Amino acid sequence: MSQMPQPTALSRCPSCEEPLDAADRFCGACGYDLSTVSAPPPDHPTIAMNGTAAGPPSAAPSTDWPLAHETGGTDTPAPVHRAADIPGTDSGGSELPHPEHPEQDPAAVRPAAARRTAGQPSGVRFDRPSEPDEYPLAPPADGPDRAVPADPRTGDLPVPPAGAKLCVACRAGQVDTDGYCENCGHAQPRERDHMEQELGAVAAVSDRGLRHHRNEDAFAISSTALPDGSPVVVAIVCDGVSSATRPDEASLAASLAANESLLAALPLGTHPQQAMHEAIVAASEAVNALAGPSTAQGEHAPHVNAPACTIVGAIVTSSLLIVGWVGDSRVYWVPVDRSSLPARLTEDDSWAAQMVAAGLMNEAEAYADERAHAITGWLGADAYELEPHTVSFKPDRPGVVVVCTDGLWNYAESAEEMAEAVPLDAAERPLHSAQVLVGHALDGGGHDNVTVAVLPFPAPSQGAGSA
Repeated sequence: MSQMPQPTALSRCPSCEEPLDAADRFCGACGYDLSTVSAPPPDHPTIAMNGTAAGPPSAAPSTDWPLAHETGGTDTPAPVHRAADIPGTDSGGSELPHPEHPEQDPAAVRPAAARRTAGQPSGVRFDRPSEPDEYPLAPPADGPDRAVPADPRTGDLPVPPAGAKLCVACRAGQVDTDGYCENCGHAQPRERDHMEQELGAVAAVSDRGLRHHRNEDAFAISSTALPDGSPVVVAIVCDGVSSATRPDEASLAASLAANESLLAALPLGTHPQQAMHEAIVAASEAVNALAGPSTAQGEHAPHVNAPACTIVGAIVTSSLLIVGWVGDSRVYWVPVDRSSLPARLTEDDSWAAQMVAAGLMNEAEAYADERAHAITGWLGADAYELEPHTVSFKPDRPGVVVVCTDGLWNYAESAEEMAEAVPLDAAERPLHSAQVLVGHALDGGGHDNVTVAVLPFPAPSQGAGSA
C-alpha cells in the first residue's frame, strides 16, 4: 500500500541543482527547504467523456443535473484524465486541453500538482515498514532439564463441546476467543482475510494477499434511488496505512461512514458530486474519532501516529459517473467496446506523482524509487489538512468502473493494462470480474492487501433499496 511519513530526500536541490546528501534538510548553496512538499489544490471539475465511435447509451430516467457552462475563466485546475478521447470542460467552464492540440496554453495542461502553491504546509506519509526477507527460526530446546514437548497434534485431546469452532489446521483443537487454536496454537483465518459481496449492479472482493498478516483494506457497496426513482450505485474502497496504529479499524470506519453518508444524501436530491465530497468528510471524521486523547484536535501532531487510511469511491447513475478520493487508491474506466480507450480517472496523492508533476523525474523513474508510494494525502487525525478530490463524468457509452487499492494497480498500473485484466463480460458479471482481478494481483505476487469493486455503467434499472 502507500507509505508513512519520512523526510523527502533528493539527489539534487530542486532550486539550484546543487548535489545533496541524504540527510540534508536544507540546501547548503541556496538554503532551499528540502522538506517542503506542495499541497494539492481543491479539485471539483466536471468533464464529459465523449467519443466518436459509438452513440450514447439507451435513454433511462435520470435526474437533470446541471452541466458546466460553455464559457468561463481558466484559473480552475483541470482534472486528471488519461484517455485521449474524453474532452470536456472543467468546473470553471473552460475547455479541457486535448493531447492532439499542443498549441494550447501549456499552463492549462500542467498537472494539478505542478501548480500547487510553494511553501504551503503539507506532509508525506510512509506505510510499509521494513520487513526482513527471512525470519530466523528459534533454536531447539537443549539441556538435560529442557525436555522437548510432545507434538500436540498426536496427543489425546478432549472432545470439544458441541458448537465449538475447530481449528482449520489440526481439525481437533478448540479455537479460543483470541482466534488461536488451544491445541496447536495455529492462528485462525480472520473474517476479513477474504471478503466478497455482490448486489447485482455492483460487486467487491477483498483479500489479505500473500505477504501481510492481516487485511487492512475495507470496502462498502450499496444501491439506492434518486428522488425521481432512477437507480444509483455506490462503491467505497479504503486502504489502511500499515505503519499507523489500528489501520484496519481506520479503513473499516471510513468505508462505513462514507457509505452511510451517501445513502442518506442521494435519496434527498443532493447532487452526487457534493454528496461524494460530504461522504469523504464524514469518513475523515470517523477516522479522527479513533485517535487517542493525546492527539491535538485541529492541529497537526507529527509525534502522534494516529489511525489512518486512504479512500476512493465511485457513484454510478443512469447518466453520471462521480469519483472522489484522498490518497493513492484509484478508479479506472474500461469501455465495454474495447476498441475505445480506457482511462485512469484519479491522480495519486503521492510522492511519485508530485515528482512527475514538478518535472523532477519522469514517471518510470518516480515509480521505481523506494519513496514512490509515500502518500501526501490521507484520512487521520495527524493529517495536515483534508482536501477531497471529486470529479464528475458523463460517459457516452457503456463500460465498467474499477475502484481499487494499490494492491491491484501495482500489477496493472496503466489504463491499458487494467483493461487487459478486466474480463470482457465484466458488465454482466461484476462479481466474477472482481474475483478475476484479485486473482491477477495474487498471481503477480500478492505483496499487499488487494481490494477491488466493479460497477457497470450506466446503473441498471432495478428495485430501489440499499445494503
